[in-house]
Amino acid sequence: MPLIPEEPQIHESAQGPRATPASGRTAPTPRPVPGPRPAAPPRPGRPGPVRPTPPVQRTPRDVAAKPGPSAPATPAASASATPRIQLIPASAEGALDAAEEAVDLLLESGRAPGEVLVITTGELHPWAAHELSFGEASYWAQHDTGDDVFYAGATGLERAAVRPVVVVAVNGGLGTAAATALPLARARAGALLIVCGDPQEINSVLGTGV
Repeated sequence: MPLIPEEPQIHESAQGPRATPASGRTAPTPRPVPGPRPAAPPRPGRPGPVRPTPPVQRTPRDVAAKPGPSAPATPAASASATPRIQLIPASAEGALDAAEEAVDLLLESGRAPGEVLVITTGELHPWAAHELSFGEASYWAQHDTGDDVFYAGATGLERAAVRPVVVVAVNGGLGTAAATALPLARARAGALLIVCGDPQEINSVLGTGV
C-alpha cells in the first residue's frame, strides 16, 4: 500500500503539459509567420499590384528617354546652323601634327571615324598620298563609304561631302589656296570646324575672330 502513494507522487503530468506547450508552440509558429505578413500589409494593402506597376511604367519611360537624347537629332539641328569654329595655333610645319592630335581627341571623346574629314592646304596627308597612288576611283570610293576618317587636299575639297566635323591643317599654301580651302571647309562642316595654323592668317581668311 505505501508503494501506491509513491507511484502517484511520480507525476509525469509535467511531461503532459510540456507536450501541451509543444502543441501550443506549433500553433504560434504559424501565427508569427502571418504576423510579419500583416506587418507588411501597409505595403501589401496595394503593394502586390503597385510594385509590378511602377517597374512597367519606369521601363517605357526609360525607353522613351533613350531615343529622345539620341545623337541623330543633334546633327540635324546643327546642320542648319553655322558650325562652331575652333582654332588651334600651330606653325605650318606643326599644323599636320596638331590636326592629328585633334582627330585623336575627337575619336576618344566618342566621335565616329566616319564623322571626321581632314583637309590639308599644303602637302597631302601621307594616307591620302598613299591611297591616291592606287587611283582616284578607289580613293574617293573610301570617302563615299564613310566608314573612316578621310583625308583630302585643298584641291579636292569641292568633291568632299559634308561631315559633322572638319579639321583643317594649314600646312602651307597660304594665300590663294588657304583663302579658297578655309571657306569650303567651313561649308563642309556640319557642327564643328577645327583649324590648325597661324591665328592671324586664319582670321584674315575667315573674316572672324576666333
